[in-house]
Amino acid sequence: MGPVKVRPATHGVRRTVRTISFGLISPGPSRAERRERELIVTTCAPISTCRRVAIVSRKGGIGKTTTTLMLGHTFATHRMDRVVALDANPDAGSLAYRVRRETDATVTQLLRASERIRRYSDMRNFTNQSPTRLEILASDDDPTISVALGEPEYRQVLHVLEHHYNLILMDTGTGILDSATQGVLRMADQIVLCAAPGIDASRASSLTLDWLDEHGYHDLVTDAVVVINQVRKNRGRELRSVSEHFAKRCRAVVNVPWDPHLAEGLEVDVDELRPETRIAYLNLAGAVARSFALPSHRR
Repeated sequence: MGPVKVRPATHGVRRTVRTISFGLISPGPSRAERRERELIVTTCAPISTCRRVAIVSRKGGIGKTTTTLMLGHTFATHRMDRVVALDANPDAGSLAYRVRRETDATVTQLLRASERIRRYSDMRNFTNQSPTRLEILASDDDPTISVALGEPEYRQVLHVLEHHYNLILMDTGTGILDSATQGVLRMADQIVLCAAPGIDASRASSLTLDWLDEHGYHDLVTDAVVVINQVRKNRGRELRSVSEHFAKRCRAVVNVPWDPHLAEGLEVDVDELRPETRIAYLNLAGAVARSFALPSHRR
């Protein structure tokens, strides 16, 4: 067998050199581009059945919804299978407002029609699909609803979804004692824990791990990926302290920089992200995907 042919560079100065020389000079990819390609391969790790990933934290405003959204966009961009993000926040989650709305259908309406959903085309009547192919199933925000969905309802929803999607991302609320969140944790194969770069703000995320350890979820904790959101450049010592703390308890820690486009809290256009933000989420997706071949932690 001959040597493996390396694809030429597609980014930066090396790509420019290849273009202006009409291919006569074709430098190989830089170290950063080779690393990006490796992450994409890892992100595309095969899933044998259906993988459920819960994004959790007991603290609000810490980026759970943004993490669910961007992790979904990253997986959907690079994988060839179907990826859906479920808004499992029983208290009027906002996940569906971060993509272009195609339908006003919610998880409650899906439940009512669950017996009639046979094909993927039936399923698409209840989801919003972004240009990356990520689909989102919205939670209810109807003020007339007085009873929140609980574990039995979310079990039924996941039973429907797993027939049509290979990867399900679940955006949870802050009430870890809620029936909905309890059910999501029991049905999760793995978790992503959201944290903040400050020591005080990250304490609630650490308490989330404490609660999981105390209630029989030690396997989810040791296999967890921690994402530290909204990292700014002047966080040196404090950020290192937070990262080291979570690295001792969980499988991986990924830092995501502050990005002005995500800070708007509006519909996300992936092309508007800063390059370092895009790479950070690719790192996060790769870290999550490394568990796809491991046994499930579902109860």
